[in-house]
Amino acid sequence: MNNRTIIAAAALAASGVASAQSSVTVFGVVDAGVSHYQTTSKFDSKGVPQTVARPDLKQSQLALSNSGNASTRIGFRGQEDLGGGLAAGFWLEASLWNDVGVVGRSPLFFDRRSTLSLVSRWGELRLGRDYNPTFWNDAIFDPFGVVGVGTSLIAQTLGSTLPTLALNRGNYARKSNSVGYFLPASLGGFYGQAMYAFSENIDSAAILNDPSASNNARTGDYVGARVGYANGPLDVALAYGHSTIADNYVFGSTTKVKTTNLGTSYDFGVVKLYGEYSMVDVRTDFANQAAFPFTAALTPPLDVDTHNFLVGLSVPVGPGVIKASYSRVKGEFYSFTASGHTPLLSDDPQADKLAVGYVHNLSRRTALYATAAWMKNKNGAGVPVANVSSTDVQPGYTNTANSSAAGYRADRGTGYDLGIRHAF
Repeated sequence: MNNRTIIAAAALAASGVASAQSSVTVFGVVDAGVSHYQTTSKFDSKGVPQTVARPDLKQSQLALSNSGNASTRIGFRGQEDLGGGLAAGFWLEASLWNDVGVVGRSPLFFDRRSTLSLVSRWGELRLGRDYNPTFWNDAIFDPFGVVGVGTSLIAQTLGSTLPTLALNRGNYARKSNSVGYFLPASLGGFYGQAMYAFSENIDSAAILNDPSASNNARTGDYVGARVGYANGPLDVALAYGHSTIADNYVFGSTTKVKTTNLGTSYDFGVVKLYGEYSMVDVRTDFANQAAFPFTAALTPPLDVDTHNFLVGLSVPVGPGVIKASYSRVKGEFYSFTASGHTPLLSDDPQADKLAVGYVHNLSRRTALYATAAWMKNKNGAGVPVANVSSTDVQPGYTNTANSSAAGYRADRGTGYDLGIRHAF
């Protein structure tokens, strides 16, 4: 069954049950633009002796892109009033690449959100694939909403030599197989969310005690929560989550990604200010350190800590808004051995990014936009100016070819988005 058939079937199904629902809505966003990215790498004389002058290496890409201002998507949602203050609802939402006509991400179709809910005066219980608590602060307290070339580095270091967020990527924004709970909206400005996602891996004594078996019974689970307060111009929220990304029952090791972030915004009317501090850590713990086989053939696992921040603003100007942000990510690398944790680098890799943009609203649903970004890598960080995975909303752009050339390191990058966005 192709994507067109699936969409048609979903639309027919939605219309067919409309009589049983209080409301059924088809919604979405189509965002198209032209984007350009460029990365410059410099020769590092510390890594390879420089016998002749080595020119800078540049790599660039010009693309018809999407989601420069808002994530392109299509979705179906509905809700039925069950009486007594109780309601049931569903939400099915898929990513859409209008530049190439692709919907969803293989093997997922409704990859953005796929949930069934029960809502009451006590809050909402939500089952399925959904946004996790630790993602929200990155999205809400970024003036660019973690889309386009303006996306903060906190959400954009996939595929770089700061691998913490890359390891977290499968759990970064959304989790499948999750059970979530949301506080009701009647708490005087206080809000909150909690989530648990099942790993759904097989757990058996035969697997746990067989060194040749895939010992990943814990891998894939997620636990997280977020609490906040929004009243008038102020919004502030704290979130924490951890996900198991690797484990080995035989030797008692568990590798987890742990995220803690605090975000806030304050709207003065003439300007809205944003700020976020984020810590994303990868750590391997051992239940039985003495039994773990540290050998020359086995590279000790890395522990990576990143300390990240963002400051930003948005300024309403007539029918439009000016946006700007500055973000930084900095990584600390450790090696775990029998003697403990040992720092691996004398200088911590770091990347800095500045983004500026303007959105001109032609109507409530349609807008023109322009965004430009500049970034700088230090101490071996290899962060590109835009997301690099073909499964992300950005084109598949990467600076790997430059930074991996013998003796070269990624140095700086620039990029821009020019486009139009329509919501329906």
